[in-house]
Amino acid sequence: MHAARNGDVLLDVKDLKTYFPVRRGVLSRVRAWVKAVDGVSFAVRRGKTLGLVGESGCGKTTVGRTVLRLIPATAGSVRFDGRDVFALGRKELRALRRRIQIIFQDPYGSLNPRMTVGTIVGEALTVHGIARGRERDERVAQLLERCGLSASYMRRYPHEFSGGQRQRIGIARALALNPDLIVCDEPVSALDVSIQSQILNLLQDLQDEFGLSYLFIAHNLAVIEHFSDDVAVMYLGKIVEQASAEEIYRNPKHPYTQALLSAVPEPDPARRRKRVVLTGEVPSPLNPPPGCPFHPRCPLAIELCRTEVPALIRREGCEPEHVSACHRAHELTPSTLVELTSSAAVAQAM
Repeated sequence: MHAARNGDVLLDVKDLKTYFPVRRGVLSRVRAWVKAVDGVSFAVRRGKTLGLVGESGCGKTTVGRTVLRLIPATAGSVRFDGRDVFALGRKELRALRRRIQIIFQDPYGSLNPRMTVGTIVGEALTVHGIARGRERDERVAQLLERCGLSASYMRRYPHEFSGGQRQRIGIARALALNPDLIVCDEPVSALDVSIQSQILNLLQDLQDEFGLSYLFIAHNLAVIEHFSDDVAVMYLGKIVEQASAEEIYRNPKHPYTQALLSAVPEPDPARRRKRVVLTGEVPSPLNPPPGCPFHPRCPLAIELCRTEVPALIRREGCEPEHVSACHRAHELTPSTLVELTSSAAVAQAM
């Protein structure tokens, strides 16, 4: 998407698919496939942040781990700085891992409880032969202090720290190899609200200081509203809308995006946002519905939505980089969706 607007793309993902086999029977034969990621394309620009947003189970974490080759891809391509990630051998992949790192969602489970903080942060420096002994300890101390922790914490263990402090340790570990891209897998969702802003501000400061690029995965649009340059909205393994952050908050063109935006709390008590309440449950990726994947829950759905998958294309009145996958995007306004969902709720109550 952004390659057309800006040739300075660091990560380019095209038609990525990640399916998981469902095995049954005595011989454990494959009987079906869970389509966790089903044809996803996006780009992360150098020094910028792409926010990947969606409900739990939509496949966004699988996207991040497939990009890192922690999970094997079924189809598609991932190019990092012009190189095909899926074509790299073990030695080349090891070198690439110095340039791509990940911050995990769980600050409790992502740190080895038997290792000291110094060992956790400095392990990558040892594995890649960058620093050892006193040089490594000095580098680890610098990283901890840059992430808001004391260098004296090096000899302590993860259980001695709060959730926010543990996530800072995880960030320091991700920074150890001076990466170009960091996949942030819901790095603040497990933290208290008071701590979330501190971690987001730290990530923003590090991006400005080191020119980092982020693939920022989240389920809350409020978290990334002021953090992401571009936003891609996922639903049931597919991207349903993609645009600059400013454009997608100002002019959303998919009913699912509008529903997510309506759920964002309004800090001003004098302003009340009208909530779009979706009915039904998210379909299973094991048996996705035909046509538009969102049509079983969409109040705008027509017969065409039930039979034909909408293309992810630019709509009239949108910026060139703004694409959405909705047959009725041209007539979609926030007030239209609110009225329809409100009418449906009243009818159901009667």
